Amino acid sequence: MKILKPKKLKKGDVIGIISPASKPKDETRIDKGIKYLESLGYRVKEGKSVRKCYGYLAGTDEERINDLNDMFSDKHVKAIICTRGGYGTPRLLSKINYNLIKKNPKILVGYSDITALQLAIFKKTGLVTFSGPMLAVEMFDKIDPFTEECFWKMVTSSSKFGYLRNPDNEKIVSYNNGSASGILLGGNLSLILTLFGTPYIPDFKNSILIFEDVDEEPYRVDRYLSQFLNSGTFNKIKGMIIASMTDCGPTERTQPTLSLDEVLNDYIKYIKVPVLQNLVYGHIPRKNTIPFGIKANIDTKTKKIKILESCVIWNKDFVYI
Repeated sequence: MKILKPKKLKKGDVIGIISPASKPKDETRIDKGIKYLESLGYRVKEGKSVRKCYGYLAGTDEERINDLNDMFSDKHVKAIICTRGGYGTPRLLSKINYNLIKKNPKILVGYSDITALQLAIFKKTGLVTFSGPMLAVEMFDKIDPFTEECFWKMVTSSSKFGYLRNPDNEKIVSYNNGSASGILLGGNLSLILTLFGTPYIPDFKNSILIFEDVDEEPYRVDRYLSQFLNSGTFNKIKGMIIASMTDCGPTERTQPTLSLDEVLNDYIKYIKVPVLQNLVYGHIPRKNTIPFGIKANIDTKTKKIKILESCVIWNKDFVYI
């Protein structure tokens, strides 16, 4: 597959804002997020359905698809940042104009429910996207400096990115001695699983699988990982990164349960490739941005994760092989 890298951002560029899943509960977060981007020297174009409400969705499927198509077709828009995750992105996948995206590759940023959109776009176009901070979640009010530095460095520099790291000396745990290189793919665990059995799931062969999640009981994490195991996906990957599993402990203390660590350990024993755990990434304010589609290396001896190439380009040639 040919990998498409978007052009890097520079001051004065236009950033498009869309809500492909749910609408932010507080619209003032949108206004504050836009002011943040403008304070950095960017111009902003807001999608027409960003503030709309259709149940738990930010407008109808047609309205949200129109916003996505509009941002990719607008030659002035250089990057697209989602307001939030929530629910509903998988509803859009069969309606997306993937040829339009392939002809107009640009930066796309989001996480959580946006995972489905990012993986589908990668499968259909090869476009590198960014699992990182969103307008009405991290950007609206004093974005964490660690999160901010990692994200803007990744999308504004065409140099090799280098190492992902944890702040405050937070430890990374390793399993299965070794080093492995592969394309970073993954995102929100439960959203990855919604794509299994569809035309929108990428081939994880020779990839570094990375996942995170939030508010999932251990038995549900168990169910998700069993799907990876039973589908043979764990036999395809070169390595695995278990990131922040936020509030994924048992909530019903009176019932018999396994802990999250027990569940993870039960599956790690089936995995023969290098595994790193506890990378700061996911549903937390302080996090790394993960570039889906970019080659990385993980090393269990050093417990380090290195991005082996640039995530964006500066010239007019979009194609990277």
